[in-house]
Amino acid sequence: MRDWQGKTAMVTGAAGGLGRCLARHLGRAGLRLMLHDLPGTGLDTVCADLVREGSQAAFREGDLREATELRGIVDAARARWGEVELLVNNAGVEFTARYHELSEARIREAIAVNLEAPMALTRLLLPRMLERRQGHIVNLSSLAGKSGPAFQEPYAATKAALTAFTFSLRASYRGTGVSASVICPGFVEAGIYPRLRALSGKAAPSLLAGCPPEWVARAVLRCLRRDRAEVIVSRYPLRPVLALATLSPGLGAWLTRWLGVNEFFRRVVDAERGRAPGP
Repeated sequence: MRDWQGKTAMVTGAAGGLGRCLARHLGRAGLRLMLHDLPGTGLDTVCADLVREGSQAAFREGDLREATELRGIVDAARARWGEVELLVNNAGVEFTARYHELSEARIREAIAVNLEAPMALTRLLLPRMLERRQGHIVNLSSLAGKSGPAFQEPYAATKAALTAFTFSLRASYRGTGVSASVICPGFVEAGIYPRLRALSGKAAPSLLAGCPPEWVARAVLRCLRRDRAEVIVSRYPLRPVLALATLSPGLGAWLTRWLGVNEFFRRVVDAERGRAPGP
């Protein structure tokens, strides 16, 4: 078990409900925080609240779609706290829509924020992590990347790629003191899900009922302390279902439909297009 007391964590998407929760738990675990999110998201207030609670925290606002900002947040973290030992790639965007109706700009944005930014930040931080023989990358993926629900093509594709990226990192740097973990939550009662639930007019299917963000934060800490490769965060055990879907993709697709996942997202699409969700 590695001691993370006094180490520095960089957390992207830190102003959202899940990001705030992650930052709070990391701060309580004794890590120093460099928080990042878009301007106008209230990141300064989030940081001030954490400092008031006793955490050591600083922040930088910027857009992860901009290449210069990726270098900027790394430089800001090093200038304030020294080396960064933990990167938590939490920032993400999601667009529920029929794929042919999504603009090219939306698709590029999903790829840039959900996948390119985590890969680029990891590459910027890795050399010094390797020199010091200490570092951990935690990527926030999603069960969408394992099940491929309807109307979620860019989100599902980028989250699946993020999981594969994590496993490759672990294989490449095994034994160096640097590792990587991926967290795969289902619906979380913070951030994206409350908006989707409001648009859908109903909660997610019962087997995939929303989880408290604290469960995700505890999963991150578990990865740091036990070097877990992957943690699935859900109310009910889903690995057997996912394993079955891997063995039989046709059955997996049927289960996704049968559970009502595709219908949930269809209702969101209809609501966003101005139509009342179906019965």
